[in-house]
Amino acid sequence: MERPDLLRRGITEFIATFALVFCVGGAAAVEGAGKVVLGLPAQAAVAGLAVMALIYATGHLSGAHINPAVTIAFTVTRHFPLRDAGAYIVAQFTGAVTAGLVVLAAWPDKPGHLGANIASVSVGTALLYECLLTALLMFVVLAVATDTRAVGAGAAIAIGGVVILDILVGAGVSGASMNPARSFGPALASGTWTHFWIYVVGPVIGATLGAVAYQFVRTPQTPPGALPM
Repeated sequence: MERPDLLRRGITEFIATFALVFCVGGAAAVEGAGKVVLGLPAQAAVAGLAVMALIYATGHLSGAHINPAVTIAFTVTRHFPLRDAGAYIVAQFTGAVTAGLVVLAAWPDKPGHLGANIASVSVGTALLYECLLTALLMFVVLAVATDTRAVGAGAAIAIGGVVILDILVGAGVSGASMNPARSFGPALASGTWTHFWIYVVGPVIGATLGAVAYQFVRTPQTPPGALPM
């Protein structure tokens, strides 16, 4: 089957990132307005299930990066062409901004900062958490996306699961964004820019470290049933 052209793949990334930010930001706004009490486990489930569903829906079309940090890490480790990276990143940020503005239109009083990330600890600790959480995410992403010995058809479950895990661990510390676009859309819509750079620098560094770490530990493929020497 012929791979979709760059325009179609970019549109797919736009749609997927829009959907993710709309779900996460919309859930935060609904809870912030006092319409429903979700709590941390439900917030984590919203993000994880959205990622899982979107990977199943768009993975075969664009690769379902849905995250500029993931695109950058794939590019650095030569799993994605540099010539396409810029288009993906623009599409992801555009999708996130569009979703943020849609949530703002629905909730003009900006409850819950429309899902914008706000660190509850020192800048250094928040940055460390964003780096490590994104590194863990990217380690899993690279494993299931590039190594045929990994889970294959269950890749979406693995990635959605690690998103849920990361949010449970880090939401109370840094907000557990792991995604510059996911942070940018709600920040722009709500005007919440407190230490925003953390949510760009942390995920980009973390994703790159996670990808490089998996590249380092992966072994040459072995025949089925054989043990690596």
